[in-house]
Amino acid sequence: MNLPQEIEVWYIIPAIRKEMAKAMLKKGLRQKEVADRLGVTDAAISQYLKSKRASEVRFDSTMRADIEKSAERVMKGGNAMKEIQRIVRLCRMKGLVCRTGKKLGNSPGGCRACLGEVCFHE
Repeated sequence: MNLPQEIEVWYIIPAIRKEMAKAMLKKGLRQKEVADRLGVTDAAISQYLKSKRASEVRFDSTMRADIEKSAERVMKGGNAMKEIQRIVRLCRMKGLVCRTGKKLGNSPGGCRACLGEVCFHE
């Protein structure tokens, strides 16, 4: 896995969905309702919650709070994909894509994941 996009698709996005699902479940929504709001199957939510890949990504408290706000917006009818894309942009800005790649032993050095520029998180 060399490309930042692969890291985002296989690790970052599932981790975001996992955190959003946990936040929605904590607010009292049933798993089926969470799946409907996130635009995935009920089985996908089960997988996100126990996914090893999603567990590889560590969000700091600021990111967790932002993800919870996104989950609240989705619960109120907001667009889940727009919220997920917004969080992915924050992950890029904070260097989370690069750190996750390094953690997996596959640094995307010189990547263009960080604001479309050469990676400055090296």
